[in-house]
Amino acid sequence: MSTVGERLARMVSVGFVGFAGEISAIVLDQVDWASVTFTGARHRLRVTLEGGGAVGAAADFLAQLPDLDLPVPGHIVADIALVAEERGDDGRYAALELEALTIEDR
Repeated sequence: MSTVGERLARMVSVGFVGFAGEISAIVLDQVDWASVTFTGARHRLRVTLEGGGAVGAAADFLAQLPDLDLPVPGHIVADIALVAEERGDDGRYAALELEALTIEDR
């Protein structure tokens, strides 16, 4: 059974529509989180794009990030943000580190 973070990473990788290169989305960290009314987890993901147009695909993804719908069964993605970014000079490599907060949807 996959973790919430792994399911989130898969959904993030689907967000790179039209990119024909290689995409890798991995969970760097997942920490349980709770408030008085909600439970969930904080996730740190690394997404790597390799191939022609990688930098452009990363820029397109980041432009959509504030409004991106990431359906994760049983959870709501309450927040997701870019925390670090690397770009290759030739446009064929991009790496994004994202932090997200998921909340259990009861």
